[in-house]
Amino acid sequence: MYRIIDFKRDKLDMPAKVLSIEYDPNRSSFIALLEYVDKTKSYILAAEGLKVGDMVVSSNEPNTEIKAGNCLLLRHIHSGTPIHNLELTKGTKGKGGQIVRGAGTQAMITAKEGDFAQVRLPSGEIRKISLDCHATIGQVSNIDHGSITLGKAGRSRWLGRMPHTRGLAMNPHDHPHGGGEGKSGQGNPHPVSPWGMPTKGFKTRKKRKYSDHLIVKRRP
Repeated sequence: MYRIIDFKRDKLDMPAKVLSIEYDPNRSSFIALLEYVDKTKSYILAAEGLKVGDMVVSSNEPNTEIKAGNCLLLRHIHSGTPIHNLELTKGTKGKGGQIVRGAGTQAMITAKEGDFAQVRLPSGEIRKISLDCHATIGQVSNIDHGSITLGKAGRSRWLGRMPHTRGLAMNPHDHPHGGGEGKSGQGNPHPVSPWGMPTKGFKTRKKRKYSDHLIVKRRP
């Protein structure tokens, strides 16, 4: 198995050929196996439209072609171009691509101001991200992932998802929704988790998170 699901930082400006587009059971999108000109191999998230035999590159140069699968700095990507696999921390100490990695997702640069680009994320949030962060051109592959219907409980079990019991069907000491006579409702003013935390719409983001100043517009 080849390491990494991202472009290698030590392979900047080194073209790579797509050897195969593969299914990964641990993620919703497809992955692409790359072979660099020095014969080393690695995986990246496959962009929609990427085909076997295509050449892709990760580069910091401004004249790099803007096509699906290429990885560029945000400062070299035009506004309105679909992007995915965005970095949030610039430089070699960053964590690589962190957001917009799910099947069929894409983000878009809406404006550039100073050292930051304003990026509209799939959630609708507009966030400031450093122009020195990398992003991959295109939309993440496997667009139809969200429209798949499992059809039966057994297929869900094949995927490793165990059945779960509703809180309403439990006893009072097992779940806050439990108890009652017959087919009674949950009883609580708001639905909660087994440990009493409000759920279904309750926001768990910290009130004073360090990155709040980077959010231009919150998600709807």
